[in-house]
Amino acid sequence: MATEMRDWSGSEKSLANPALDAETQRNSVDRRVRRKVDLNLIPLIAVLYLCSFLDRGNIGKRNARVAGMATDLHLTGSRYQLAAAVFFIPYSLLEIPCNVVMKLLRPSIWIPSIMFTWGIVMFSMAWVKSYHGLVAARVFLGIAEAGLPPGVAFLITLWYRRVDQARPISLYFSSATLSGAFGGLLAFAIEKMDGLGNLRGWAWIFLLEGLLTVVCSMIAFWRLPDYPESAKFLTPDERDHLVETLRQDNAGQPSHFEMGFVWETLRDYKSWLQTLIYIGLVMPLYSFSLFLPTIINALGYSASEAQLMTIPPYAAGCVCTILVGWGSDRMKLRGPFIMGCALLAIVGYSMLYATSPKKLPGVGYAGAILAACGVFPTVPLMLAWGAGNAGSSLKRAVIIGLQSCIGNLGGICSSFIYRTQDTPRFHLGHAIVLSFLCMAFVGAAFTTILYSRLNRAKHELCLLEKIDEQRKEEFSHLGVDSPLFRYAL
Repeated sequence: MATEMRDWSGSEKSLANPALDAETQRNSVDRRVRRKVDLNLIPLIAVLYLCSFLDRGNIGKRNARVAGMATDLHLTGSRYQLAAAVFFIPYSLLEIPCNVVMKLLRPSIWIPSIMFTWGIVMFSMAWVKSYHGLVAARVFLGIAEAGLPPGVAFLITLWYRRVDQARPISLYFSSATLSGAFGGLLAFAIEKMDGLGNLRGWAWIFLLEGLLTVVCSMIAFWRLPDYPESAKFLTPDERDHLVETLRQDNAGQPSHFEMGFVWETLRDYKSWLQTLIYIGLVMPLYSFSLFLPTIINALGYSASEAQLMTIPPYAAGCVCTILVGWGSDRMKLRGPFIMGCALLAIVGYSMLYATSPKKLPGVGYAGAILAACGVFPTVPLMLAWGAGNAGSSLKRAVIIGLQSCIGNLGGICSSFIYRTQDTPRFHLGHAIVLSFLCMAFVGAAFTTILYSRLNRAKHELCLLEKIDEQRKEEFSHLGVDSPLFRYAL
């Protein structure tokens, strides 16, 4: 009996199965193991990611305006933008070193440790008394948080096959969109807490969210799994099945630590090409929350009601993130899905650019929802695309760190492009975001075509030299340059 499978290059290959019942049993075990991994890994990572996005974004204009921080700390002129932007400097520069460190340490020690640290920093920010103190605290927050996003993305690549990574990354990344919705609810509630315990509303935001992060970090120390080989939630047979499945998926790829792999990844033009696409998608993501409150305020709602109106765009973005990740894994495609989402975001931002929130607030609100549905799904797809085309576990750690490092510099840009004097149309900000999205769309199209041609050339070389899967170990030292390696499209 033979079944047909399709690999990344799009070619079909036949796998001989000795018996139908053996194949059925293997598939049943595979589904059961994947379900257990999902339940024991994704919810916990999603909570960690939710805490991260809440903590980094809680000085946003929405929360500051409602809770009084801007007035108390004298955030006049460009001070707010500087306080928001300074976080991204250490946050970006430390992401590659953090992923290399996590490669050498256990994830269950590294990730909860940095999470506990930034929770303490966030908790302490409740007693900040000046603008300079706020800036210093944001720098330390950036240092502490730098290891989480690339770290959890790298952790996913250790537990899932290349073709299955977009769905779990999208699932936990969807918590970032929930942080926007939850942030609106939180700001609505904080308005009622101002003055309680002699603390201002903004201080309560820092205190409560910092305390939540510390508690979650302690749970992560206890619950976060390290590697498939040591998974306690799997039976011995299930653990052996998962390890063997991942071994076959990574066959012919080096797994040992070697600094040469780091420099090789940094010198590869394809690494920088994917990083260019990533920054074109991350900058619009960070800027999204900066203009959304203004769009909603133009609908004529009160400040408190406007907080609640921020929820639907984030909720729509959350649903789209999950659906797109699932579809990408199912069709074994990355680039076309990224192009489609970028195009949807371009339509949404074009609506925002072309309409006035005061004259046509409904159109602007619809554009914001389309922008959320287009921007949010692209980031987990890019992380999965870059990791899937790395060629080894260390290179995966480096490419994820590189993408996050350079891409998150877009957070600095996003802090300054939506200027107060441009209210309510924000033509400059929308135009810059549109240019970044167009760059990402063109880059994704070019990269997809490039990978397709490289796969075709490797396929022809294998036919010419009679190279088959039995010789994977022979070319393992070549990584992505192996004639048997196929790029994800």
